[in-house]
Amino acid sequence: MLDRLEIIDKRYQELNEQMATPEVASDQKQLQVLAQERASIESLVAKYREYKATSKSLEETRAMLSDGLDEEMTALVKQEIEKLESQQDRLLQEIKLALLPKNPNDDKDIIMEIRAGAGGNEASLFAADLFRMYSRYAQSKGWEIDIIDSNEIGIGGFKEIIIEIKGKGAFSRLKYERGVHRVQRVPTTESSGRIHTSTATVAVLPEADEVEISINPDDLKTDIYHSGGAGGQNVNKVATAVRITHLPTGIVAICQDERSQLRNRTKAMSVLRARLLDIEQRKQEEELTRERRSQVGTGDRSEKIRTYNFPQDRISDHRIGLTLHNLPRILEGELDELIDALATNDRTKRLG
Repeated sequence: MLDRLEIIDKRYQELNEQMATPEVASDQKQLQVLAQERASIESLVAKYREYKATSKSLEETRAMLSDGLDEEMTALVKQEIEKLESQQDRLLQEIKLALLPKNPNDDKDIIMEIRAGAGGNEASLFAADLFRMYSRYAQSKGWEIDIIDSNEIGIGGFKEIIIEIKGKGAFSRLKYERGVHRVQRVPTTESSGRIHTSTATVAVLPEADEVEISINPDDLKTDIYHSGGAGGQNVNKVATAVRITHLPTGIVAICQDERSQLRNRTKAMSVLRARLLDIEQRKQEEELTRERRSQVGTGDRSEKIRTYNFPQDRISDHRIGLTLHNLPRILEGELDELIDALATNDRTKRLG
């Protein structure tokens, strides 16, 4: 590992020297390419240099113990050695994390699909709560949110809602949310005060570029129809809703939220590409038989990744054994503490 870091350090020095030459400085395109490469390794090089400086200081400090120091000075030197050893271990851990291969999807925009699972109307209401939670979290990050398709029930819940979230790092943060979410609470419709348990499933798919997924137009069946709605003057009188069926896989992507047929078609194609990319990546991981069910399961209560317990004001993530309180704050979109813990656990596992 240290040999590899030394090579990266030398490359960093080469880049600085190249960027300082008149030929490169006058060529904006080449300068930009080199600057991007330098920026990608700058943080790692800084940590490596700090690690080398710490290791040198540690070696020199240890050598002082053989200099016949008095008791008081020996105690001070040992204290300094402990501090430097701790710093060295921390830097080594940070370097190992920085060297881990990055998920190629981490910086991508996402398609998020939230569906009511077990629990009837209460599950649909919980799906709406999750939609609001993720929407507020996205807003706090400055990400853009777009509804692609939704199936709303009359009491303010969703049987299904599909959204697009655009923003740097959207997948890297929200990929941990895929799975079955369980809620335990007394529904507003429950007169006896009995606690109900319901679920909703969340799928998080990285958006696929056209170059990543090639779709043969002959494999597509496109239907145009009138958007559904609750009625009134906002009902679309022109057929703009789009349903695209990918014949080889049977995957159906629908968008009816936009007033323009072209925009609906574009968004439906984004959903279709994301779903096909998801299948392709699962093939590569030798998990084709599970496909998208590996994210969300069947919605059964026993497959939960997280429980939201309202009576006890508690949220528990079962994957890492983490329990947090102040459930209303989390449902308002304050998810960073939870996501940070999941990300740390993920990195620790990958370090082995």
